[in-house]
Amino acid sequence: MKTLLSIGLCLLFFISCSDDDNSESEAEAFTRNQKELEAYIEANDLDVEKSNSGLYYIITTEGEGATPTTSSDVTVTYKGYFLDGTVFDQSSNEIKFNLGQVIPGFREGISYMKEGGSATLLMPARLAYGSRGSGSIPPNTAIAFDIELIATE
Repeated sequence: MKTLLSIGLCLLFFISCSDDDNSESEAEAFTRNQKELEAYIEANDLDVEKSNSGLYYIITTEGEGATPTTSSDVTVTYKGYFLDGTVFDQSSNEIKFNLGQVIPGFREGISYMKEGGSATLLMPARLAYGSRGSGSIPPNTAIAFDIELIATE
């Protein structure tokens, strides 16, 4: 019985470690995400800025306060959603956190904002949850956030 269990565990280990020929490479996912984001931008007639990293952003309210650095503590409200509009996360109240603790696209996008401002961020998977996904967010999925920057420290 122990031998069968050991063999079963070994097989499970090797199967889980094997390459999946159907998996999408990061470059393929990025190309697909860019096409999805560009189609979303066109369909919604958005006037966006695009960073060198591939983040699309729209400053919807300029704000007049300080601009956070990528390691600032910030207080925000936000809504995260898929490009089809389905919300996957939303703050019900103001939330405070350090920008070093968030996904790269969120951190970069907030660095373009000022206190009191709001923005929409559109990001490819490599700036979000990448090839692993997270919770209800599938791997290699482009996502969006609406953010209001309340305060920065």
